[in-house]
Amino acid sequence: MKTIKYPAISLLLLLLSSALHAAEPLDVLHWWTSPNERRAADFLRQKMAEENIEWRDSAIPGGAGGGAMKVLKSRVLSGKPPAVSQLIGPAINEWAELGLILEIDSAAVRWQNQLFPTVWNLVEHRQHTVAVPLGIHRINTLLYNKKIFDRLGLKPPRDFNDFRRIALVLQAAGITPLAQSSEAWQVATLFETLVLAEGDVPFYRDLFVKKNPQAYLDPRFARALNRLREWKTYTPKGNSDVSWTEVAKQFASGQAAMLVMGDWMKGELVAQGWVLDVDFACSTVPKTEDSHLYSIDTLVMFAGDYAKQVNQERFAQLMLSPAVQIGYNRIKGSIPVRRDMDIASLDSCSKASWRAFSRGSAFQAPSLVHRMAADETFKDVVVAQIQTFYLDDKISVVETQQRLAAMVKALNRKDE
Repeated sequence: MKTIKYPAISLLLLLLSSALHAAEPLDVLHWWTSPNERRAADFLRQKMAEENIEWRDSAIPGGAGGGAMKVLKSRVLSGKPPAVSQLIGPAINEWAELGLILEIDSAAVRWQNQLFPTVWNLVEHRQHTVAVPLGIHRINTLLYNKKIFDRLGLKPPRDFNDFRRIALVLQAAGITPLAQSSEAWQVATLFETLVLAEGDVPFYRDLFVKKNPQAYLDPRFARALNRLREWKTYTPKGNSDVSWTEVAKQFASGQAAMLVMGDWMKGELVAQGWVLDVDFACSTVPKTEDSHLYSIDTLVMFAGDYAKQVNQERFAQLMLSPAVQIGYNRIKGSIPVRRDMDIASLDSCSKASWRAFSRGSAFQAPSLVHRMAADETFKDVVVAQIQTFYLDDKISVVETQQRLAAMVKALNRKDE
């Protein structure tokens, strides 16, 4: 009788293991549902397929990911978490603290040296890697219709006097200066860029990271509220709560000449056929050119299903590969999370974002609205108050300051 040698047995087991892992699909829950976001997700899915890993899509619509977070919590509570889920900001540590997230240290051996320090600090929890970073978005991006600006002899605004002058020229030409929705998160996105402009990164962090109630009574916060109310006069009449993709269509149709939104909007406009630096161009919200108000796309792996662990770790490694980093971020509008990348192939807007983020943490402000600065409850309180102020001109600046200061103080006591 012929004896099978151990190497042959090992090879057989390895082949069987590979076949089993290849057969284990990964259920991916996310909120990338706009046309361009779908292109970015499909790019990732294709890269996974090339490695014989199946991406089962669970896309949940809803601006800023609110709907997806509700679905995620429901699935976890029912004992059916996805294998992979989009999860960003401080929530990563909150879920990791519960022991629900897979530690992917073996897939992240070289990440600390490859990633920007801010990105590395985000994905590390108790000396373990618990998230996969994909791209860095710049929120304080001002997009403008280049053809309209060129026809009227305008340049992107460098300060608020510039912005006012440009807005008046546009209005005189029958063009709405600023595309904007009254949807809560979109209003708050505009507002947080104005806070950064009226103050600086330390002041921004004092408000939204340190949660200092006294900072809400500061004159700089009052100026940001007044600026928000002024800029509202430059937005479309009626200012309804349309989705951000509808705002993109309004801007692309030439109904408005400027738009403040994260640079994912750039990707959306390109997907609609617009050409960067020909049809439209990127600048920054006035007085924020040296700062980077950021949000970082990240994914986490849920622990428990060990049959999927090998593919989860392979997935993590793939997401940090140079080809995926460049390909994904060029579609999405963001910049790579790796600081060792060659950015020659990135567009002008992304290169400016890269340079700003590369300056370090002193110039980086984590977006409150896009879940980078604080917990969900705190974010929701601030966002709701800002929208209320925006919609009701009878509410005074001082009243809003005092209300927010009191609410923040109460939330701080609750957390003690």
